[in-house]
Amino acid sequence: MAGDSLYDIAIIGGGVVGCAVFRACVLAGARTVLLEKGGDLLEGASKANSAILHTGFDATPDTLEAACVQRGYALYRDICVDMNLSVVKTGAMVVAWTEDDLAQFPKIIEKAARNGVTVRRLDAREAKEREPALAGDVRGAVLVEGEHLIDPWSAPMAYARQAILNGGTLLRRARVEGGMRQDGVWHLDIAGKPTVQARRVINCAGNYGDLVEAIARPSPFQIIPRKGQFVVFDKTAHDLFRTIILPVPTALTKGVVVTRTVFGNVLVGPTAEPQQEREFPTVDHDNLEALRKAAFRIIPALHEHDVTTTYAGLRPATQFSDYQIEALKTEGWITVGGIRSTGLTGALGIAEHVVALYRDNFADPAPLKDVALPQMPNLVEERPRPWMQPERGPIACHCERVTEKEIEIALKDEVLPAGTLGGLRRRTRCMMGRCQGFYCTRRVMELAEAHLPGLVTPIGEGQRGDGRDV
Repeated sequence: MAGDSLYDIAIIGGGVVGCAVFRACVLAGARTVLLEKGGDLLEGASKANSAILHTGFDATPDTLEAACVQRGYALYRDICVDMNLSVVKTGAMVVAWTEDDLAQFPKIIEKAARNGVTVRRLDAREAKEREPALAGDVRGAVLVEGEHLIDPWSAPMAYARQAILNGGTLLRRARVEGGMRQDGVWHLDIAGKPTVQARRVINCAGNYGDLVEAIARPSPFQIIPRKGQFVVFDKTAHDLFRTIILPVPTALTKGVVVTRTVFGNVLVGPTAEPQQEREFPTVDHDNLEALRKAAFRIIPALHEHDVTTTYAGLRPATQFSDYQIEALKTEGWITVGGIRSTGLTGALGIAEHVVALYRDNFADPAPLKDVALPQMPNLVEERPRPWMQPERGPIACHCERVTEKEIEIALKDEVLPAGTLGGLRRRTRCMMGRCQGFYCTRRVMELAEAHLPGLVTPIGEGQRGDGRDV
Protein backbone atom coordinates (compact mmCIF):
# COMPACT_ATOMS: atom_id res chain seq x y z
CA MET A 1 0.00 0.00 0.00
CA ALA A 2 1.45 3.36 -1.02
CA GLY A 3 2.42 5.87 1.61
CA ASP A 4 -0.17 8.41 0.38
CA SER A 5 -3.16 5.97 0.47
CA LEU A 6 -6.04 6.98 2.68
CA TYR A 7 -6.48 4.86 5.79
CA ASP A 8 -9.43 4.80 8.13
CA ILE A 9 -7.08 4.76 11.13
CA ALA A 10 -3.41 5.54 11.72
CA ILE A 11 -2.00 4.31 15.03
CA ILE A 12 1.13 5.99 16.35
CA GLY A 13 3.33 3.72 18.47
CA GLY A 14 4.16 0.01 18.17
CA GLY A 15 4.38 -1.05 21.80
CA VAL A 16 2.17 -3.66 23.38
CA VAL A 17 -0.83 -1.33 23.50
CA GLY A 18 -0.31 -0.09 19.94
CA CYS A 19 -0.06 -3.68 18.69
CA ALA A 20 -3.26 -4.67 20.51
CA VAL A 21 -5.13 -1.63 19.18
CA PHE A 22 -3.79 -2.40 15.68
CA ARG A 23 -5.23 -5.91 15.88
CA ALA A 24 -8.57 -4.72 17.26
CA CYS A 25 -9.03 -2.03 14.62
CA VAL A 26 -8.20 -4.36 11.75
CA LEU A 27 -10.52 -7.10 13.04
CA ALA A 28 -13.23 -4.45 13.52
CA GLY A 29 -13.07 -3.81 9.77
CA ALA A 30 -11.12 -0.54 9.65
CA ARG A 31 -8.35 0.01 7.11
CA THR A 32 -5.48 0.55 9.53
CA VAL A 33 -1.79 1.46 9.50
CA LEU A 34 0.55 1.18 12.51
CA LEU A 35 3.40 3.71 12.57
CA GLU A 36 6.44 2.78 14.68
CA LYS A 37 9.43 5.09 14.89
CA GLY A 38 11.85 2.27 15.75
CA GLY A 39 13.28 -0.38 13.49
CA ASP A 40 11.03 -2.98 15.07
CA LEU A 41 8.07 -3.32 17.38
CA LEU A 42 8.46 -3.16 21.17
CA GLU A 43 11.52 -0.93 21.00
CA GLY A 44 10.29 1.44 23.73
CA ALA A 45 8.59 0.94 27.09
CA SER A 46 7.24 -2.49 26.12
CA LYS A 47 10.63 -4.17 25.83
CA ALA A 48 11.15 -4.33 29.61
CA ASN A 49 8.54 -5.47 32.11
CA SER A 50 7.85 -8.18 34.70
CA ALA A 51 5.85 -10.43 32.31
CA ILE A 52 2.98 -11.10 34.71
CA LEU A 53 -0.64 -11.56 33.62
CA HIS A 54 -2.48 -9.75 36.41
CA THR A 55 -5.94 -10.45 37.75
CA GLY A 56 -6.28 -6.79 38.70
CA PHE A 57 -6.86 -7.66 42.34
CA ASP A 58 -4.92 -4.60 43.48
CA ALA A 59 -6.19 -2.09 40.92
CA THR A 60 -8.08 0.96 42.15
CA PRO A 61 -11.74 -0.10 41.93
CA ASP A 62 -14.09 1.59 39.46
CA THR A 63 -11.25 3.00 37.36
CA LEU A 64 -10.70 2.59 33.65
CA GLU A 65 -7.42 0.84 34.43
CA ALA A 66 -9.18 -1.75 36.59
CA ALA A 67 -11.79 -2.41 33.91
CA CYS A 68 -9.21 -2.73 31.11
CA VAL A 69 -6.87 -4.95 33.12
CA GLN A 70 -9.64 -7.37 34.03
CA ARG A 71 -11.02 -7.42 30.51
CA GLY A 72 -7.52 -7.80 29.06
CA TYR A 73 -6.85 -10.72 31.40
CA ALA A 74 -10.02 -12.48 30.22
CA LEU A 75 -9.38 -11.79 26.53
CA TYR A 76 -5.81 -13.07 26.72
CA ARG A 77 -7.01 -16.28 28.34
CA ASP A 78 -9.56 -16.60 25.52
CA ILE A 79 -7.07 -16.31 22.63
CA CYS A 80 -3.79 -17.66 23.99
CA VAL A 81 -4.40 -21.31 23.06
CA ASP A 82 -5.49 -20.48 19.50
CA MET A 83 -2.33 -18.40 18.93
CA ASN A 84 0.02 -20.78 20.79
CA LEU A 85 0.80 -18.11 23.39
CA SER A 86 2.14 -19.05 26.79
CA VAL A 87 0.28 -18.83 30.08
CA VAL A 88 1.79 -20.44 33.18
CA LYS A 89 -0.36 -20.43 36.30
CA THR A 90 1.72 -19.79 39.39
CA GLY A 91 -0.48 -17.75 41.69
CA ALA A 92 0.91 -14.87 43.71
CA MET A 93 1.31 -14.08 47.38
CA VAL A 94 1.37 -10.59 48.88
CA VAL A 95 3.77 -11.31 51.72
CA ALA A 96 3.90 -9.58 55.09
CA TRP A 97 7.16 -9.26 57.01
CA THR A 98 6.06 -6.83 59.73
CA GLU A 99 3.03 -5.99 61.84
CA ASP A 100 2.52 -2.90 59.69
CA ASP A 101 2.34 -5.14 56.60
CA LEU A 102 -0.21 -7.39 58.30
CA ALA A 103 -2.29 -4.34 59.16
CA GLN A 104 -2.70 -3.65 55.42
CA PHE A 105 -4.18 -7.08 54.66
CA PRO A 106 -7.83 -6.16 55.34
CA LYS A 107 -7.57 -3.29 52.82
CA ILE A 108 -5.90 -5.55 50.23
CA ILE A 109 -8.59 -8.21 50.66
CA GLU A 110 -11.39 -5.63 50.51
CA LYS A 111 -9.96 -4.09 47.33
CA ALA A 112 -9.68 -7.51 45.70
CA ALA A 113 -13.31 -8.24 46.58
CA ARG A 114 -14.43 -4.94 45.06
CA ASN A 115 -12.54 -5.92 41.91
CA GLY A 116 -14.25 -9.30 41.85
CA VAL A 117 -11.06 -11.27 42.47
CA THR A 118 -11.02 -14.13 44.95
CA VAL A 119 -8.09 -14.07 47.38
CA ARG A 120 -7.33 -15.96 50.58
CA ARG A 121 -5.41 -14.99 53.70
CA LEU A 122 -2.63 -17.34 54.81
CA ASP A 123 -0.97 -17.42 58.18
CA ALA A 124 2.81 -17.76 58.49
CA ARG A 125 2.70 -21.56 58.55
CA GLU A 126 0.52 -21.77 55.44
CA ALA A 127 2.73 -19.30 53.56
CA LYS A 128 5.84 -21.36 54.38
CA GLU A 129 4.10 -24.59 53.42
CA ARG A 130 3.28 -23.16 50.00
CA GLU A 131 6.76 -21.69 49.49
CA PRO A 132 9.34 -23.24 51.85
CA ALA A 133 12.13 -21.06 50.40
CA LEU A 134 10.65 -17.91 51.95
CA ALA A 135 12.65 -16.36 54.77
CA GLY A 136 11.72 -17.76 58.16
CA ASP A 137 10.30 -14.54 59.59
CA VAL A 138 7.40 -14.33 57.12
CA ARG A 139 4.30 -13.20 59.06
CA GLY A 140 1.58 -14.18 56.60
CA ALA A 141 0.36 -13.65 53.05
CA VAL A 142 -2.62 -12.94 50.85
CA LEU A 143 -2.85 -15.64 48.17
CA VAL A 144 -4.07 -14.65 44.68
CA GLU A 145 -4.48 -17.93 42.81
CA GLY A 146 -5.28 -16.40 39.42
CA GLU A 147 -1.95 -14.68 38.69
CA HIS A 148 0.00 -16.09 35.72
CA LEU A 149 3.32 -15.67 33.91
CA ILE A 150 3.43 -15.06 30.15
CA ASP A 151 5.92 -14.35 27.38
CA PRO A 152 5.85 -10.52 27.25
CA TRP A 153 7.11 -10.26 23.66
CA SER A 154 5.38 -13.05 21.77
CA ALA A 155 1.95 -11.76 22.84
CA PRO A 156 2.19 -8.27 21.26
CA MET A 157 4.01 -9.76 18.27
CA ALA A 158 1.01 -12.07 17.83
CA TYR A 159 -1.39 -9.12 17.96
CA ALA A 160 0.54 -7.26 15.25
CA ARG A 161 0.99 -10.40 13.20
CA GLN A 162 -2.73 -11.12 13.21
CA ALA A 163 -3.43 -7.55 12.14
CA ILE A 164 -1.03 -7.85 9.19
CA LEU A 165 -2.38 -11.26 8.17
CA ASN A 166 -5.84 -9.72 8.02
CA GLY A 167 -4.93 -6.70 5.91
CA GLY A 168 -3.31 -4.22 8.30
CA THR A 169 -0.21 -2.26 7.31
CA LEU A 170 2.90 -1.82 9.48
CA LEU A 171 5.40 0.93 8.75
CA ARG A 172 8.62 0.72 10.75
CA ARG A 173 11.19 3.50 11.00
CA ALA A 174 8.21 5.82 10.56
CA ARG A 175 8.70 8.57 13.12
CA VAL A 176 5.77 11.00 13.14
CA GLU A 177 7.15 14.55 13.20
CA GLY A 178 3.92 16.48 12.88
CA GLY A 179 0.60 16.61 11.14
CA MET A 180 -2.39 18.65 10.14
CA ARG A 181 -6.07 17.89 9.59
CA GLN A 182 -7.73 19.15 6.44
CA ASP A 183 -11.21 18.36 5.15
CA GLY A 184 -11.62 15.57 7.69
CA VAL A 185 -8.31 13.86 6.87
CA TRP A 186 -5.11 13.78 8.93
CA HIS A 187 -1.86 14.30 6.98
CA LEU A 188 0.93 12.91 9.14
CA ASP A 189 4.52 13.95 8.41
CA ILE A 190 6.82 10.92 8.56
CA ALA A 191 10.59 11.45 8.82
CA GLY A 192 12.16 10.58 5.48
CA LYS A 193 8.99 8.99 4.09
CA PRO A 194 5.80 10.02 2.28
CA THR A 195 2.98 11.61 4.22
CA VAL A 196 0.48 9.18 5.70
CA GLN A 197 -3.18 10.12 5.35
CA ALA A 198 -5.89 8.82 7.64
CA ARG A 199 -9.38 9.83 8.66
CA ARG A 200 -8.62 9.14 12.33
CA VAL A 201 -5.48 8.94 14.44
CA ILE A 202 -4.95 6.91 17.62
CA ASN A 203 -2.09 8.06 19.85
CA CYS A 204 -0.40 5.03 21.47
CA ALA A 205 3.02 6.65 21.66
CA GLY A 206 3.92 5.57 25.19
CA ASN A 207 6.76 7.62 26.63
CA TYR A 208 6.27 10.16 23.83
CA GLY A 209 2.49 10.30 24.26
CA ASP A 210 2.29 13.91 25.41
CA LEU A 211 4.55 15.10 22.59
CA VAL A 212 2.47 13.27 19.99
CA GLU A 213 -0.72 14.54 21.63
CA ALA A 214 0.46 18.09 20.88
CA ILE A 215 -0.20 17.40 17.19
CA ALA A 216 -3.94 17.45 17.97
CA ARG A 217 -4.12 19.73 21.04
CA PRO A 218 -2.13 20.96 24.02
CA SER A 219 -1.60 17.74 25.94
CA PRO A 220 -3.69 17.55 29.13
CA PHE A 221 -1.19 15.11 30.62
CA GLN A 222 2.57 15.14 31.03
CA ILE A 223 4.63 12.00 30.63
CA ILE A 224 7.07 11.60 33.53
CA PRO A 225 8.97 8.42 32.66
CA ARG A 226 9.36 6.13 35.63
CA LYS A 227 12.44 3.94 35.45
CA GLY A 228 12.31 0.40 36.73
CA GLN A 229 15.55 -1.55 37.17
CA PHE A 230 15.59 -5.35 37.28
CA VAL A 231 18.01 -8.08 38.31
CA VAL A 232 17.86 -11.47 36.57
CA PHE A 233 19.16 -14.55 38.38
CA ASP A 234 20.48 -17.59 36.58
CA LYS A 235 18.27 -20.51 35.55
CA THR A 236 19.74 -22.55 38.40
CA ALA A 237 17.48 -20.56 40.75
CA HIS A 238 14.27 -21.35 38.88
CA ASP A 239 13.18 -24.30 41.04
CA LEU A 240 13.57 -22.52 44.38
CA PHE A 241 9.93 -21.40 44.34
CA ARG A 242 6.92 -21.16 42.03
CA THR A 243 4.55 -18.52 43.39
CA ILE A 244 5.03 -14.86 42.44
CA ILE A 245 6.15 -13.06 45.62
CA LEU A 246 4.69 -9.57 45.94
CA PRO A 247 5.33 -6.99 48.67
CA VAL A 248 2.69 -4.94 50.43
CA PRO A 249 2.42 -1.97 48.01
CA THR A 250 3.02 1.72 48.67
CA ALA A 251 1.40 4.80 47.13
CA LEU A 252 4.21 5.12 44.56
CA THR A 253 4.90 1.54 43.57
CA LYS A 254 3.81 -2.04 43.94
CA GLY A 255 7.30 -2.64 45.28
CA VAL A 256 9.94 -5.25 44.53
CA VAL A 257 8.57 -8.45 43.01
CA VAL A 258 10.43 -11.76 43.09
CA THR A 259 9.13 -14.03 40.35
CA ARG A 260 10.14 -16.77 38.02
CA THR A 261 9.92 -16.14 34.28
CA VAL A 262 8.54 -18.40 31.57
CA PHE A 263 12.09 -18.49 30.18
CA GLY A 264 13.48 -20.27 33.26
CA ASN A 265 15.08 -17.37 35.16
CA VAL A 266 14.26 -15.56 38.38
CA LEU A 267 13.42 -11.86 38.07
CA VAL A 268 13.68 -9.26 40.84
CA GLY A 269 12.39 -5.70 40.53
CA PRO A 270 11.43 -3.11 39.56
CA THR A 271 12.60 0.08 41.19
CA ALA A 272 10.45 3.18 40.69
CA GLU A 273 12.54 6.23 39.74
CA PRO A 274 10.98 9.29 38.03
CA GLN A 275 13.27 10.82 35.41
CA GLN A 276 13.23 13.10 32.38
CA GLU A 277 14.99 10.81 29.90
CA ARG A 278 12.37 9.13 27.67
CA GLU A 279 14.35 6.60 25.69
CA PHE A 280 17.55 5.33 27.30
CA PRO A 281 17.12 3.88 30.79
CA THR A 282 20.36 3.17 32.61
CA VAL A 283 21.19 0.83 35.46
CA ASP A 284 23.26 1.79 38.48
CA HIS A 285 25.18 -0.21 41.03
CA ASP A 286 23.49 1.05 44.20
CA ASN A 287 19.92 0.32 43.09
CA LEU A 288 20.84 -3.05 41.62
CA GLU A 289 22.65 -4.00 44.81
CA ALA A 290 19.56 -2.97 46.78
CA LEU A 291 17.46 -5.26 44.59
CA ARG A 292 19.87 -8.15 45.18
CA LYS A 293 19.71 -7.62 48.92
CA ALA A 294 15.92 -7.44 48.79
CA ALA A 295 15.88 -10.75 46.90
CA PHE A 296 18.16 -12.38 49.50
CA ARG A 297 15.92 -11.04 52.26
CA ILE A 298 12.85 -12.67 50.68
CA ILE A 299 14.41 -15.90 49.31
CA PRO A 300 17.65 -16.48 51.24
CA ALA A 301 18.68 -19.40 49.00
CA LEU A 302 19.22 -16.93 46.14
CA HIS A 303 22.59 -16.22 47.83
CA GLU A 304 23.80 -19.43 46.18
CA HIS A 305 22.90 -18.37 42.63
CA ASP A 306 24.51 -15.96 40.18
CA VAL A 307 23.00 -12.89 38.55
CA THR A 308 22.86 -13.41 34.79
CA THR A 309 22.05 -9.86 33.76
CA THR A 310 20.44 -6.58 34.72
CA TYR A 311 18.24 -4.24 32.73
CA ALA A 312 15.98 -1.21 33.06
CA GLY A 313 12.74 -0.10 31.46
CA LEU A 314 10.73 3.12 31.37
CA ARG A 315 7.02 3.28 32.15
CA PRO A 316 4.98 6.24 30.79
CA ALA A 317 3.61 7.58 34.05
CA THR A 318 1.64 10.83 34.18
CA GLN A 319 0.39 13.15 36.91
CA PHE A 320 -2.81 11.10 36.92
CA SER A 321 -3.29 7.71 38.58
CA ASP A 322 -5.63 6.35 35.89
CA TYR A 323 -5.24 5.67 32.18
CA GLN A 324 -5.77 8.71 29.95
CA ILE A 325 -8.02 7.42 27.16
CA GLU A 326 -10.57 9.56 25.35
CA ALA A 327 -12.00 10.30 21.91
CA LEU A 328 -11.74 13.82 20.51
CA LYS A 329 -14.68 13.79 18.12
CA THR A 330 -14.08 17.11 16.41
CA GLU A 331 -10.36 16.36 15.95
CA GLY A 332 -10.76 12.80 14.65
CA TRP A 333 -8.35 11.62 17.31
CA ILE A 334 -8.27 9.04 20.11
CA THR A 335 -5.84 9.45 22.99
CA VAL A 336 -4.37 6.39 24.70
CA GLY A 337 -1.90 7.68 27.29
CA GLY A 338 -0.50 7.01 30.73
CA ILE A 339 -0.48 3.22 30.34
CA ARG A 340 1.98 2.14 32.98
CA SER A 341 3.06 -1.24 34.33
CA THR A 342 -0.33 -2.87 33.76
CA GLY A 343 -0.20 -2.34 30.01
CA LEU A 344 0.84 -5.91 29.17
CA THR A 345 -2.27 -7.33 30.83
CA GLY A 346 -4.55 -4.44 29.99
CA ALA A 347 -3.63 -4.15 26.31
CA LEU A 348 -6.45 -6.25 24.86
CA GLY A 349 -8.99 -4.61 27.17
CA ILE A 350 -7.68 -1.17 26.21
CA ALA A 351 -7.95 -2.11 22.53
CA GLU A 352 -11.55 -3.25 22.95
CA HIS A 353 -12.37 0.02 24.73
CA VAL A 354 -10.70 2.06 21.97
CA VAL A 355 -12.68 0.30 19.24
CA ALA A 356 -15.88 1.02 21.19
CA LEU A 357 -14.90 4.72 21.29
CA TYR A 358 -14.22 4.61 17.56
CA ARG A 359 -17.62 3.10 16.84
CA ASP A 360 -19.44 5.52 19.16
CA ASN A 361 -17.75 8.65 17.83
CA PHE A 362 -16.56 8.10 14.29
CA ALA A 363 -17.59 5.07 12.24
CA ASP A 364 -19.12 1.61 12.60
CA PRO A 365 -17.40 -0.70 10.08
CA ALA A 366 -18.42 -4.31 9.54
CA PRO A 367 -16.17 -6.71 11.47
CA LEU A 368 -14.02 -9.09 9.46
CA LYS A 369 -15.20 -12.60 8.77
CA ASP A 370 -12.97 -15.66 8.34
CA VAL A 371 -10.24 -14.13 10.50
CA ALA A 372 -6.71 -15.54 10.06
CA LEU A 373 -4.99 -16.73 13.25
CA PRO A 374 -1.21 -16.68 13.69
CA GLN A 375 0.64 -19.55 15.36
CA MET A 376 3.51 -18.19 17.43
CA PRO A 377 6.75 -20.11 18.02
CA ASN A 378 7.17 -21.32 21.58
CA LEU A 379 9.97 -19.83 23.71
CA VAL A 380 8.68 -21.12 27.06
CA GLU A 381 10.75 -23.61 29.05
CA GLU A 382 7.75 -25.64 30.25
CA ARG A 383 6.72 -26.64 26.72
CA PRO A 384 8.56 -28.43 23.88
CA ARG A 385 11.03 -26.28 21.97
CA PRO A 386 12.79 -26.78 18.62
CA TRP A 387 16.16 -27.74 20.14
CA MET A 388 14.51 -30.89 21.48
CA GLN A 389 13.71 -32.19 17.99
CA PRO A 390 16.04 -34.71 16.28
CA GLU A 391 16.06 -32.62 13.08
CA ARG A 392 16.83 -29.38 14.90
CA GLY A 393 20.05 -28.58 13.03
CA PRO A 394 22.91 -26.57 14.56
CA ILE A 395 22.39 -24.56 17.76
CA ALA A 396 23.50 -20.94 17.56
CA CYS A 397 22.89 -19.87 21.18
CA HIS A 398 23.69 -22.63 23.65
CA CYS A 399 22.70 -20.75 26.81
CA GLU A 400 19.12 -20.34 25.60
CA ARG A 401 19.29 -23.34 23.23
CA VAL A 402 18.25 -21.38 20.17
CA THR A 403 18.73 -23.15 16.85
CA GLU A 404 20.06 -21.53 13.71
CA LYS A 405 16.80 -22.47 12.03
CA GLU A 406 14.81 -20.41 14.56
CA ILE A 407 17.00 -17.38 13.85
CA GLU A 408 16.67 -17.82 10.10
CA ILE A 409 12.88 -18.12 10.35
CA ALA A 410 12.69 -14.90 12.40
CA LEU A 411 14.85 -13.06 9.88
CA LYS A 412 13.12 -14.37 6.75
CA ASP A 413 9.54 -14.21 8.01
CA GLU A 414 7.36 -12.85 5.20
CA VAL A 415 4.79 -11.33 7.56
CA LEU A 416 6.76 -9.72 10.39
CA PRO A 417 10.52 -10.29 10.11
CA ALA A 418 12.91 -9.08 12.77
CA GLY A 419 13.90 -5.51 12.00
CA THR A 420 16.64 -5.00 14.57
CA LEU A 421 19.00 -7.12 16.64
CA GLY A 422 16.77 -6.44 19.65
CA GLY A 423 13.79 -7.62 17.65
CA LEU A 424 15.63 -10.83 16.77
CA ARG A 425 16.47 -11.40 20.43
CA ARG A 426 12.84 -10.91 21.46
CA ARG A 427 11.65 -13.36 18.81
CA THR A 428 14.15 -16.11 19.66
CA ARG A 429 15.94 -15.27 22.97
CA CYS A 430 19.32 -15.58 21.28
CA MET A 431 22.09 -13.72 23.15
CA MET A 432 19.87 -13.41 26.25
CA GLY A 433 21.24 -16.27 28.36
CA ARG A 434 23.98 -16.76 30.88
CA CYS A 435 26.82 -15.48 28.67
CA GLN A 436 24.74 -12.56 27.31
CA GLY A 437 26.01 -13.20 23.79
CA PHE A 438 29.70 -13.63 24.65
CA TYR A 439 29.91 -16.95 22.81
CA CYS A 440 27.09 -16.75 20.25
CA THR A 441 27.25 -13.16 19.00
CA ARG A 442 29.60 -13.96 16.13
CA ARG A 443 27.40 -16.71 14.71
CA VAL A 444 24.19 -14.73 15.23
CA MET A 445 25.74 -11.79 13.38
CA GLU A 446 26.79 -14.04 10.51
CA LEU A 447 23.23 -15.28 10.18
CA ALA A 448 21.70 -11.81 10.54
CA GLU A 449 23.96 -9.49 8.57
CA ALA A 450 22.30 -10.11 5.19
CA HIS A 451 18.90 -9.26 6.69
CA LEU A 452 19.81 -6.48 9.13
CA PRO A 453 22.24 -4.16 7.30
CA GLY A 454 24.67 -2.24 9.48
CA LEU A 455 25.07 -4.87 12.17
CA VAL A 456 28.56 -5.80 11.05
CA THR A 457 31.14 -3.05 10.53
CA PRO A 458 34.14 -3.38 8.17
CA ILE A 459 37.45 -2.81 9.99
CA GLY A 460 39.95 -3.52 7.26
CA GLU A 461 41.30 -6.64 5.67
CA GLY A 462 43.39 -9.15 7.55
CA GLN A 463 41.60 -8.96 10.88
CA ARG A 464 39.29 -11.76 9.81
CA GLY A 465 39.22 -13.73 6.63
CA ASP A 466 36.29 -11.64 5.37
CA GLY A 467 37.53 -8.34 6.77
CA ARG A 468 34.59 -7.89 9.11
CA ASP A 469 34.35 -7.38 12.84
CA VAL A 470 31.62 -9.48 14.44
